[in-house]
Amino acid sequence: MTQGTPPPAPQVDDQRYWDVANGVSHDPHSLLGPHPLPLDADGNAWAVVRALRPLADDVTFITTDGEYKGEHGCAGVFEAVIPAPLTEAGTAGAPDFRVRTTYGSDVQVADDPYRFMPSLGEMDLHLIQEGRHEELWTVLGANPKSYPSPLGDADGTAFAVWAPNARAVRLISSHNRWTPIHPMRSLGGSGVWEIFVPGVGDGTLYKYEILGPDGQWRSKADPMAKGSECPPAQASVVRFSDYTWDDAAWMKMRAERDPHNQPISIYEMHIGSWKIGKSYRDLATELVDYVKEMNFTHVEFMPVAEHPFAGSWGYQVTGYYAPSARFGEPDDFRYLVDKLHQAGIGVIVDWVPAHFPKDEFALARFDGTPLYEHPDPRKGEQPDWGTYVFDFGRREVRNFLVANATYWYEDFHVDALRVDAVASMLYLDYSRNDGEWVPNAFGGRENLDAIDFLKEANAVAYRRSPGVMMIAEESTAFPGVTRPTSADGLGFGLKWNMGWMNDSLRYIEKDPAYRRYHHGELTFSLVYAFSEQYVLPISHDEVVHGKGSLINKMPGDRWQQFGNVRAFLAYMWAHPGKQLLFMGSEFGQDAEWSEEFGLNWWLLDSPWHSSLQKLVKDLNALYVATPQLWEKDFTPDGFEWIDVNDGDRNCLSFIRKDASGKPAAVVINFAGSPHEDYRIALPLAGKWKEAINTDNEEYGGSGVNNGGSITAEAVPWTGRDYSAAVRIPPLGAVIFVPDED
Repeated sequence: MTQGTPPPAPQVDDQRYWDVANGVSHDPHSLLGPHPLPLDADGNAWAVVRALRPLADDVTFITTDGEYKGEHGCAGVFEAVIPAPLTEAGTAGAPDFRVRTTYGSDVQVADDPYRFMPSLGEMDLHLIQEGRHEELWTVLGANPKSYPSPLGDADGTAFAVWAPNARAVRLISSHNRWTPIHPMRSLGGSGVWEIFVPGVGDGTLYKYEILGPDGQWRSKADPMAKGSECPPAQASVVRFSDYTWDDAAWMKMRAERDPHNQPISIYEMHIGSWKIGKSYRDLATELVDYVKEMNFTHVEFMPVAEHPFAGSWGYQVTGYYAPSARFGEPDDFRYLVDKLHQAGIGVIVDWVPAHFPKDEFALARFDGTPLYEHPDPRKGEQPDWGTYVFDFGRREVRNFLVANATYWYEDFHVDALRVDAVASMLYLDYSRNDGEWVPNAFGGRENLDAIDFLKEANAVAYRRSPGVMMIAEESTAFPGVTRPTSADGLGFGLKWNMGWMNDSLRYIEKDPAYRRYHHGELTFSLVYAFSEQYVLPISHDEVVHGKGSLINKMPGDRWQQFGNVRAFLAYMWAHPGKQLLFMGSEFGQDAEWSEEFGLNWWLLDSPWHSSLQKLVKDLNALYVATPQLWEKDFTPDGFEWIDVNDGDRNCLSFIRKDASGKPAAVVINFAGSPHEDYRIALPLAGKWKEAINTDNEEYGGSGVNNGGSITAEAVPWTGRDYSAAVRIPPLGAVIFVPDED
């Protein structure tokens, strides 16, 4: 160990002290922390150490061989020259030390952030600059880190943030009493600012103070934070996860199969209003039990990521990497996903890469300039929602979003992302008048940068996470949404069929007396049903803002309303494509959905509502058990019309087939009266079982049925060799399958 009298500390210009103390230095580590000195005449190794401790009465540097009193240099920076280790190269190395600080009667001993090398390596910085760091959350944001040292391991948190136009960045936190004593260092041209703070652990609140090019300091939440305070509080929260997953069987199965060719029946829900006041942990019991009881294959959560305004339903995100703190901690959300998987239920989360809110504490003008948003308001603002639009052409912004999708798949085991508002991303003139948008380089209206981003996000998701799904909410006829990127498609796995939704709801809202004039609205979807891989959505958007609940869209008296809903849901379940139903619709929620008041569960005390709920439960069970209803959803050889033209009787009938060609026959009557001796053509002779009849009394119907089965005879009908006379109930649907018993 070095012996003798230490040399004097090198002289430093006072301005450097003040720059560090005021947080305006881009490289505080060049002044603070340990700085080896040349060997003295006797070959002893020394280092000058400096620590920023404003208003301290005394500062002492503690090493393995003694204590060294710090002298106040300037601007709250204390320094001392202490012994240093000798390196193999024969030069002084960086010594290990701790800092004891006295403020009156308060004495603190702590490790020092400025004695550590950067927590990001050269490859990390290269990938960030290239926009190709697919595990971005592991290096940016707040991540646990531990360094061994002679005085004991240094456990703490590495903070890193991308702010390329900032003049300076400093960390403020509950750990440092929200004082600006932790200026961060700039890591060159990467635009990343970094600091490792020993002693900072899980639950620490923090923000970044960013000095913009305009000379203004801005207090910002971390874009990559893995936790946040519960709104309206705005601080980020350090979150380390030690969660132990118990869904290995599910994850193995997920990776081994193509989910798009499986039965998919989705229960869409809003976490905060399914049952008011429930946490992630509560839902891990109550929701899991309910969805399993109802036989849905998947649950879809409206956005889980943190958002400041509850009334946005989560579609204006400020914390893309943080599950909302309203319902618990990130590990609590992991527990919910885990329990759903253990129950055999897939998890879909709504994802919002199209736009973000203008809240000053979050992404907006993050480093004092348009950073995440496009700088041209004609491209960078969404007038419909008063939000900013991401700059999809910027590599680092694309990386932020692509990695975010991967994060939900890999860190939270989510099985699918439903991408919100895709149409608003695809078109430069979306919701804009002439003169309010800028054509692309070829003079067109397509947003080429957004298209490239979507292709990249989809390709990375499917490559990294086999067995997941990317689902587009896309309301236009943009070509190739679910075509692979290798075939110049967008690369989504599924797309919401908004045309089917609009047409079918417009039809079903008509009085049966007038439906004959709108029969084409019911059948038109089959013209394009196989042009994309579709989900049929009756989502939250259809039961809010004056549109009325699903049950209240229906004409007629109370019996007719429920009959219409029963027939409509059977039509939806039997139609090619997967299906999605918003919470409450499964039992006939009367009121429009309200995030403030939640669902009217008390309605289940009424036989009207409980009977409808039972029908949905049985429809789901039949659907999963009947491959004819889902195995050939996306190819025309899985569907045949029996009679597409019987609009005068408000009837339609068709065949669904599985991969082996096995059929199921579907007959739906949207008229208010039954049809006796209604003859339908069938592909096979013999007995057909009545697999489900929505008019059965157990579902609240009138009981018009076929005694459990029908028999197809050798009576040619509408081009087929066999047919059967059946009873078709009023406002009812019947599904027949060959009786193999």
